[in-house]
Amino acid sequence: MLRCMRTPSLALSVLFVASTLAACGSSGSPAAGTTDGGTASSGGTSTGGGGEDGGEDGGDPPAIGGDRPVTVHVPASYIPGTAAPLVILLHGYGASGALQDLYFGMTAVSDTRGFLYAFPDGTVDSDGKRFWNATDACCDLHGTKVDDSTYVSSLITQIQARYTVDPKRIFLVGHSNGAFMSYRMACDHADQVAAIASLAGAMFSDVSKCAPSAPVSILQIHGTADDTVLFDGDQIAGQGYPGAKATVADWVTLDGCGATADTSAPPLDLDTRLAGAETTVTRYANSCKPGGHAELWTIAGGAHLPSLTASFSTSVIDFLFAHPKP
Repeated sequence: MLRCMRTPSLALSVLFVASTLAACGSSGSPAAGTTDGGTASSGGTSTGGGGEDGGEDGGDPPAIGGDRPVTVHVPASYIPGTAAPLVILLHGYGASGALQDLYFGMTAVSDTRGFLYAFPDGTVDSDGKRFWNATDACCDLHGTKVDDSTYVSSLITQIQARYTVDPKRIFLVGHSNGAFMSYRMACDHADQVAAIASLAGAMFSDVSKCAPSAPVSILQIHGTADDTVLFDGDQIAGQGYPGAKATVADWVTLDGCGATADTSAPPLDLDTRLAGAETTVTRYANSCKPGGHAELWTIAGGAHLPSLTASFSTSVIDFLFAHPKP
């Protein structure tokens, strides 16, 4: 599902996740709410509409995302005119927004926590795989040069035009290629993005390519046994990417945080295949610029596709909500 072409078993990964979700059910099961876009979701579907305002002629407004499939889930608790957080989930290479949502179970969390939630699709490459052109390492493998940085930024703007979004609480969550893309957004559009959460992603190898206009809080989640996007860094199609610790260290510097780590937080249980609370928490919160924070959750023995516990997505949302823009 989420391999950036390090191994040839991408399709098997997709099938593994899909079959596992079909057999076990998803934490993103149907709940109250509405959906704007061309993809069915929980509680009902409104294609190309469902927002607060109609088009100029009184009809349905244009579909958010243009010709790319984008699902915007609106929780039942949403009240037009009352600012709500916005979370955008970015899928991994070869997956889709809908499949990534099933894996993370984020729709149900949107309903319980009351945030607007979107999961778009990347561009389909010549191998028939959806991707995000995030960094030089991942994952425009065929040189299409599609401008996904501008696309995701415009997606945020379109959702803001349709719904009442809290501009201080716009967050991105990504896995693998989508996690690389989340970092790209933090680098390019720090004026829009308050915080990101990356599962098995990485920064630019050359940190000079990242020049955020304001601090962005970042959460890096990574398994030490990930053999697709390696914990210690590696290459994809000949382009290097930094490891999890180096990625966090880059943001410690970018956010102006002190270099002394806080490891006092209790471990988390994020992977059902691993015994006990296997994930250690390392925080850099001292002396950060306003709005800055860097954190690493290390899943000891975790793979590229962790078997996520029910608390995974709620823990991620807890982190994001704790780090709005100042």
